Amino acid sequence: MSPRELPPSSAFAGDDGSADPELAAALGAFGAGSGSVADVVAALAGARVLVPVLADLEVGDVATHDGHELAVDKVASAGIVALRAPDGRTALPVFSSVAAMTTWRADARPVPSVVARAALSAVEEGWEVLVVDPGGPVTVLVPRPAVWALAKQEPWRPAVTGHAVDDDVRAAVAAALAAVPEVARTDVEPGRRAEVAVVLALRPGLDRAGLDAVLVRVNDALAADGTVAARVDSLELRLTTAG
Repeated sequence: MSPRELPPSSAFAGDDGSADPELAAALGAFGAGSGSVADVVAALAGARVLVPVLADLEVGDVATHDGHELAVDKVASAGIVALRAPDGRTALPVFSSVAAMTTWRADARPVPSVVARAALSAVEEGWEVLVVDPGGPVTVLVPRPAVWALAKQEPWRPAVTGHAVDDDVRAAVAAALAAVPEVARTDVEPGRRAEVAVVLALRPGLDRAGLDAVLVRVNDALAADGTVAARVDSLELRLTTAG
């Protein structure tokens, strides 16, 4: 079977391998700077994507896009691959069209799937994110909370919209850290190195060992909070001293 042909499947009979129009429009807008990851995720919901199967591939093979290396991290028994994303996490590659997949790897065989099934497969494998069209022309990394939402066929509510952190996320962070007495004050804002930054104003007088112990409690409290775990893709901590 040619890599440019879709395998026969009753669920996708008549599929010519072209991109879903809404998904193509969302990717185009994202590439032009007028769209967002949330727009792409909304267009993905319910869409058909293509999962690549590669017969002869070794872990460590590398594809490059926009100066970022996407190394093959794992190969499942069926030949489905996972890539190592630029931030170090494991990503399942999915494609909007046969043309986009062929640009990435001419020898890839496209297997059509509804995005919910692809996202659920990634979750079950422990692969944190999806990467849409890693060979371009527009590549989008779908964050972990959005992958979970797609797998559950639920709307994704980003933790950060525009330049503001969602009020529910802000409240969840404040509630989670209320039980850490050394934290005098918290603030939450969009991150620089992560999606969300938690700014901690700590009470003075902590030595290095005390600071380390507080940070462990802070991280444990945030990890245990259901809203933070479900809504926030990644966190960074910033420290200040309470006046």
